[in-house]
Amino acid sequence: MRKRNILIIAGIVVLIPVLVVAWWLLRPLLVSQEVDEAFPLAAMAVVPPGMTEERVEAEMRAAADENMPEMAEPMPPAGPVAVAAGNFRDADSFHRGQGTATIYRQADDTYLLRFEDFRVTNGPDLRVLLAAAANPQSRGELQDGGYVELAPLKGNIGSQNYEIPEDVDPLAEGGSVIIYCRPFQVIFSVAPLQPAG
Repeated sequence: MRKRNILIIAGIVVLIPVLVVAWWLLRPLLVSQEVDEAFPLAAMAVVPPGMTEERVEAEMRAAADENMPEMAEPMPPAGPVAVAAGNFRDADSFHRGQGTATIYRQADDTYLLRFEDFRVTNGPDLRVLLAAAANPQSRGELQDGGYVELAPLKGNIGSQNYEIPEDVDPLAEGGSVIIYCRPFQVIFSVAPLQPAG
C-alpha cells in the first residue's frame, strides 16, 4: 500500500510540470490574441465632437489649398511616408500568415513597422524580426543573412505597430519581416519587402 501511494505522489509530481508545459505549448494553437492599434499619426489627432475624421481631413485639405500660395517646388510630406512594404506569406502548410507589413519613415526620421489586415498561426513566444534575407525559407537562411529582433508579437490577429531602433537602417538591412517562434526556432510567416511607391 505504501509503495502504491509513493507511485501516485511521484506520478502527480511528474504530471503537473508536464501539463504546464503542454498548456504553454498548445494554448496558442487554441487561443488567438487580437490587437487593433491605430496608426500613430491618427492616434495623436483630436477629432472635434460632432465631426468625422473624413470631414476633418477634407476641411484641412480645403484650408491648405486656399491659404497656400503657388510654390515652385512641392513641400515634402509632413507625416509618415511608406518606404517599403510586403505581403505576408505562409512558411509551410501549418505555419500560415497573411496581411501587409509596411515600413514608414516618420517626420522625425525614425522608422515604424506597421501590420495591417494581419493574421498568423499562433504559437509560443512569437517574435517580430527584420531580416536582411529577402525571402528566407529556413532558419539557416535567416541566420546566415542576419536579423534584428524588434519585439515580441503583440497578437496573432490585427493591426499593430513596432518601432525600429534608431541604429537600424531598414532600407539597408530590411529584406523581409519575419514572424519567428523563438523556442522552436521556426519561421511562421515571411513578408518580403519591396520599395514603396
